[in-house]
Amino acid sequence: MTDRLSMASFTTTTAAAAAASAASRLLPSSSSSISRLSLSSSSSHSLKCLRSSPLVSHLFLHQRGSLNYVTKTRFSTKCYASDPAQLKNAREDIKDLLKTTFCHPIMVRLGWHDAGTYNKDIEEWPQRGGANGSLRFEVELKHGANAGLVNALKLLQPIKEKYSGVTYADLFQLASATAIEEAGGPKIPMKYGRVDVTGPEQCPEEGRLPDAGPPSPAQHLRDVFYRMGLNDKEIVALSGAHTLGRSRPERSGWGKPETKYTKDGPGAPGGQSWTVQWLKFDNSYFKDIKEKIDEDLLVLPTDAVLFEDPSFKVYAEKYAVDQEAFFKDYAEAHAKLSNLGAKFDPPEGISLDESPAEAVPEKFVAAKYSSGKRELSDSMKQKIRAEYEGFGGTPDKPLPTNYFLNIIIVIGVLAVLSYLAGYV
Repeated sequence: MTDRLSMASFTTTTAAAAAASAASRLLPSSSSSISRLSLSSSSSHSLKCLRSSPLVSHLFLHQRGSLNYVTKTRFSTKCYASDPAQLKNAREDIKDLLKTTFCHPIMVRLGWHDAGTYNKDIEEWPQRGGANGSLRFEVELKHGANAGLVNALKLLQPIKEKYSGVTYADLFQLASATAIEEAGGPKIPMKYGRVDVTGPEQCPEEGRLPDAGPPSPAQHLRDVFYRMGLNDKEIVALSGAHTLGRSRPERSGWGKPETKYTKDGPGAPGGQSWTVQWLKFDNSYFKDIKEKIDEDLLVLPTDAVLFEDPSFKVYAEKYAVDQEAFFKDYAEAHAKLSNLGAKFDPPEGISLDESPAEAVPEKFVAAKYSSGKRELSDSMKQKIRAEYEGFGGTPDKPLPTNYFLNIIIVIGVLAVLSYLAGYV
């Protein structure tokens, strides 16, 4: 792994020398990826924000310093941790990747394991762990709970090279949330702008992630997830993501080498799944654990305890019969997990799906616009409506109560002015 983790040599281009000096940083480059200028799409006068992504040969990327700085020229444009336009494009590429490789489960796991090292009792970043991109380093990949996740990094490597303005921390969480949504799960209320750690010395120690078969499953789950600041409902909701994927004994020590549900893939065949349709996100995980009728479906000690522990059972029973409730609670828990320990730039984060709320139109009722007591005739209603639409209104948008009177006044004033203009 040493060769695969060796850093690409740092060079400084002549064109970037002045900016590099002002920012007191070196701009790394490699044969396959050079320092790039990313143009903001806000206007034709927006400056290019200087970003770089040093590459490690074959697999891993190692960033030196933060991507957050200001370029010094005629105008100054703030470059946040990740570029919103590149994040959106990366999301589309991840969707294409999911369609061709069926890698939904491992992408979910990648995002979870990067965020799941968070310790709420440690205030300092990055010592507190969490969603900071540290999982890209070999020292953390070698943790027992992360066996096999190197394959997820290999799949994301081309996307990271293509979009150098996206941090690893954001890319991992983007891939995880997108995988849930593309598998039929709920829309996750995500935000982005996570800052990356810069070196393997900033990785958390091993032992912060949950085990599959601890002696006291309920207590173990609480020890791990309470340390993250999560509660019993969130523990059960997040466990429901096991509706996706398979356990492979060569990686985790759990599960069968293959079953009737996994022997033909899709993707690499083998392993034992928790559900029959293990690439579909729904509430079948809870249904199947409760029924326990299929020996080809996996039930770990940490799965079974969800229906044994009195507090966990309340939520597990609910999710087994109410998929809508499961989706709602899962989406909230996933979003919370993905933010754990993260340092955001900008501090409020970046949303990729912001859209202004649309007002609910009021139905057009012509009688509202009469100043008299008598009911308007149908012909008068049509005239009022025609006048209203002629001024750019729509049938479902209400007129002011004095609109008809105002029309008469305006017409009268215009007539008077036209008459007087004839004598000028």
